[in-house]
Amino acid sequence: MYTIKVANDPRTCNRVVTYPPSKNIISQNELISLWEQKALPPPHNIPVPILHSVFVRGDLVNFELRENDLEASSLYPDYNYTSIHQLLDIFLANPPTPASAAFE
Repeated sequence: MYTIKVANDPRTCNRVVTYPPSKNIISQNELISLWEQKALPPPHNIPVPILHSVFVRGDLVNFELRENDLEASSLYPDYNYTSIHQLLDIFLANPPTPASAAFE
């Protein structure tokens, strides 16, 4: 939804817009703890937050925002994005079979 808003917003013309809403910025330990509370039993609960951190959150991508860059949630404070907590609840409602063979 942010992408559609950004594409039609004159404030974003020729600007870099990032998508890390402040409520979704958590540490890897917080993410692991959240999964432990919501999801898989040990030992299956260990690889999931690590993979999420690397492939979904992109924690391995190290870049710095410049002064002129924008963050999408600051442009559209009225838009209620899906938080990490809500996404984990969605995964719990219809969880995929854990593919943890590579970790065993």
